Formats: sequence, structure tokens, C-alpha cells
Amino acid sequence: MIPYGRQDITDADITAVVEVLTSDFLTQGPVVPAFEQAVAKVAQAPYAVAMNSATSALHVACAALGLGPGDSLWTSPISFVASANCALYCGARVDFVDIDPLTGNLCPKALAQKLAKAEDEGNLPKILVPVHLTGLPCDMKPIWELAKTYDIRVIEDASHAIGATYYGQPVGNGAYSDITVFSFHPVKIVTSGEGGVAVTNSDKLAAQMARLRSHGITRDADLMTHAPDGPWYYQQIELGWNYRLTDIQAALGLSQIKRVQEYVTKRNELAKRYDQAFSAISLTPAMRSENTLSAFHLYVIQVDPEQHLRIFTGLRDRGIGVNLHYIPIHLQPYYQQFGFAKGDFPNAETYYSRAISIPMFPTMTHDQQDHVIAAVADLV
Repeated sequence: MIPYGRQDITDADITAVVEVLTSDFLTQGPVVPAFEQAVAKVAQAPYAVAMNSATSALHVACAALGLGPGDSLWTSPISFVASANCALYCGARVDFVDIDPLTGNLCPKALAQKLAKAEDEGNLPKILVPVHLTGLPCDMKPIWELAKTYDIRVIEDASHAIGATYYGQPVGNGAYSDITVFSFHPVKIVTSGEGGVAVTNSDKLAAQMARLRSHGITRDADLMTHAPDGPWYYQQIELGWNYRLTDIQAALGLSQIKRVQEYVTKRNELAKRYDQAFSAISLTPAMRSENTLSAFHLYVIQVDPEQHLRIFTGLRDRGIGVNLHYIPIHLQPYYQQFGFAKGDFPNAETYYSRAISIPMFPTMTHDQQDHVIAAVADLV
């Protein structure tokens, strides 16, 4: 079976992990800060805070921005449920903005219309979470302008998009958001096994996120209610969680991230090869937008809805591990209790009826890709 995604673990990665396993620190040692610095360098952001998952990073980012009961968060319906669940963890409400059918990402025009209506109703969101689906950056300039106009904070869910660029600048540099979150799950661009990192240009947000990932505890005497009792002293000054990343995981991530640009280049080469092959059979290529370089975490084809199930199962029957990213969040049974229903976000639902994620990973051979191409062409 050719999987839709696969990690690439090298001897250097294994050596890096073994070095931590034989060191004095398995967690809360020197490797996590080194990994954070490496991620910050890739994103060209001054601060990075590593956590045990991108889900945790989204939750902590929301908490640091003050999201709570009575507030709401808007995001894309085409994403993994974590992009919306982070609001529920904070006791806030969730709503969605429909996608642009040409990119699969949150649509700035739909956002503008929805914000104007929400302002009239006195129901503006506190936080907006645009999702860079498949590694393709959202059109962040108009999104950011709208956020500033309506005094909304922005968290970029860049779980798919480390190494991607927007107008020549790396995703995560903070030009169009308050916080950006990356994922290091095994099938992402680079991996730490499990893990996530939040990057920001704000020293205050970075410091608070660092506290929140570790129970809300500080050893900074300036933040304490009284002078420390001694060098052992710490205080819990807010409610946080145990969301720390281990040095073992960070070692893998630190080794992997040295190859991030190599991986993004390879994924773009594979995508170009898919594009050329599929143009011959009039199959819509994977989503693109101007002024962006996609990280191509995923390559999504869109097929006739009437043939969707047949093509999907046919590809799996031929040893091709296709997947579907994603089922619209508003159609999930858990979200139905909040009043969402089929038909609420038609572009997202149309995308779902057509989308198939086909194999895309940096160690994919041309023979493997040719097998995928031939199978898709035959079935389509």
C-alpha cells in the first residue's frame, strides 16, 4: 500500500534521539529550547513555544489571547476538528466562514460579508483561525485588514504549512497574525513524533503561553505575589495544563527541521509532476493561489461527486492509501447540537463531495507516483 503520507526517519534523526536517551534530561532539558529556536528561525519569528501537539498549541494560543465564556471563535469548516475544538476548551462559541472553492481556504469575501452582518447584530468574534489547508497559505492580507478593522485577534493554523511562503515571506513571521501554530505529527512536513509549536512576535504572549503549557507556574520573582522563599520557590499564578514537549521528541524535531526546505522543494516537484499528468485527463489540479508557495502537506484532487466513492474505493483497491481531508466540521454529530446543519456552508460541502487526498511524501519514488497517476487516470 502506498500511503497518502509518510515520515522520513534518517540515521541522523535516530542518533539525535539516542543522544537524548543517554543524556541527563529526557524532558525539560536543553533540546526543547534549541528546537524552539530552530522553528522560530524557519518562521522568521522572534519567539516560539513548543508543546506536545498542535491541538495543545491552539488551545494555549486561545487562552493567551483571553478567549473565554461569552466569546466566539470563527474558523474554516474544512479543517481537522482541533481548529474549532480549541474554542470549546475555553468555554467559547464556534462559528465558521465558508471556503473559497478555488483554494479550499477561508474566503476573505465571505468573511467580510459575515463580519458586517455580525457587527450589526453585536456578535463579532474575538478570535479568527484561518487554516492553511494542504500547506497552501490563506490570503492573509485581506483577512488581517478585516481583523484589524473589527478588532479581532488572529491565530494562523499552519499545521500543514511550515516552509510555505506568502508574498515571499515565510508563514509564521507574524505579519498578518498574532500567533501561528505548526504541527509536527508524523505525516506533516517534518515530525517530532507528536508535537506542536506556537510562534509569535509578542514577548508577552510567548511568556504567557510558556506558563500555560506548564500548569501556569512561574519562577520569575517579578510575577510572584511576594519574594521567593528560596531558590527552590515557584508559584502557580494562573490555571494551565501539562502540555510540555519532551526532549526526546524535540531531538527528533530539531534533526528533522534541518531538512524542511529540502522536503518542501521535493513536495513541490512531485506536485508539478501530478499537475502535468492530470492536465492530460482534464482533472482539476490541486488548489493554488497567487503569491504563495505551498508546502504541499497534501495533494488533493477533486472528482465528479457521482463518482467520488467509486474512485476513492477503487484507488484503495489498487494499493493506494488515499484519504479525505476533511469532513466539514459543522457536519460532525457533536457540532449538530450547536445548531449547525447541512447546507450552512455550501462551498465546504461541495468540496467534501469531491475531494480525495492522494499520496504525497518526500521519499515517494517516480515509480510509485506513476502507479498513482495511472490508477487515477484509469478510474477517472
